[in-house]
Amino acid sequence: MGPLEGVRVIELAGIGPAPFCAMLLADMGAEVVRVDRAANVGLDDSRVGGPPGEEHRFNLLARGRRNIAVDLKNKDGAAAVLRLIDRADALIEGFRPGVMERLGLGPDTCLARNKRLVYGRMTGWGQDGPIAHVAGHDINYIALSGVLSTIGERGGPPVPPLNLVGDFGGGALYLAMGVLAGIISARHTGAGQVVDCSMVEGSASLMTMMYAALASGAWVEKRGHNRTDGGAHYYHVYETKDGEHVAIGSIEPQFYALLLQHTGLKPEDVPEQTDRSTWPDMQKRLAAIFKAKTRAEWVAIMQDTDICFAPVLRMSEAIRHEHNRHRGSFIEVDGITQPGPAPRFSATPSQVQRPPSRIGADTDAILKDWGFSGDEVAALHRSGAVRSPG
Repeated sequence: MGPLEGVRVIELAGIGPAPFCAMLLADMGAEVVRVDRAANVGLDDSRVGGPPGEEHRFNLLARGRRNIAVDLKNKDGAAAVLRLIDRADALIEGFRPGVMERLGLGPDTCLARNKRLVYGRMTGWGQDGPIAHVAGHDINYIALSGVLSTIGERGGPPVPPLNLVGDFGGGALYLAMGVLAGIISARHTGAGQVVDCSMVEGSASLMTMMYAALASGAWVEKRGHNRTDGGAHYYHVYETKDGEHVAIGSIEPQFYALLLQHTGLKPEDVPEQTDRSTWPDMQKRLAAIFKAKTRAEWVAIMQDTDICFAPVLRMSEAIRHEHNRHRGSFIEVDGITQPGPAPRFSATPSQVQRPPSRIGADTDAILKDWGFSGDEVAALHRSGAVRSPG
């Protein structure tokens, strides 16, 4: 069942990074219980269009775990969740600071009951600070961390890199790492702790190499003027004859030499590779060369070389690419093609444990599996503390 078999996690349902973190843990074998809002039972828990009643299948961030629907404002519902937390190794929540405390599920309460609990908190700004309580999204967090200002074409505005850097890179991955580190620590020391994961800080951490370059004077604070921001002609995306694109990353001299060779440029006819003043002109020269052939033609010329080359694929093309197909990088679950679990483990392989569950679909089974009697489950239903669909 994966390297995290036996690890039990309670996830308070939210959007973005916390669910993605929970998905990663579930893919690696953890038993993750997703606690959803009772009021949402019968409603689609996906914001992606699809056939009525089936749209939950497309909420891939909810894959791999069972779902229980609880009214956390009902004292019996909150008490039931506390009983689940008593048996968990970790809890994951992504609410604004103070929300869990007002529900009676704050870290002080939970850690007093389960001293080994790792309490993972996912926010944009962090648990404290002048703007900790205001709303925000990925684009705002990476704006404050210095990431957004660096991304975009020369002379153009900043370009949001989807919501990969804040929500998923600086958020979910750092939360997963923090929760797992906390579990390891708890197993050695017997003491749990709070993991305060901020997307501002996580995305800033991802920029460590760039901040080092800034400190050394090597980073120019203008978009499209640096080696890895599209400023260098040898680390750039070029349009091809058919309107497609190819990506070139020929940083090292030996790879750059191959780039010149396969584009028909002679080393004696080009300036020094690292001379920034010549980069715009070299981009124009290479742009004209790449524009003369189709993407498929450039793949035939460059794919099997060490140029550091790849065609720029659409998502639908990436699914079908021969390398990804060979590796099984994309899988099909419940008729939905999606990225498979990553990374890979040789002895305890990860797998998607189940497709996304409907809200409340597993309410009764979870409660019974986690120590509630049949009479207690029935009482929770009568009080409105929990719900099941249908």
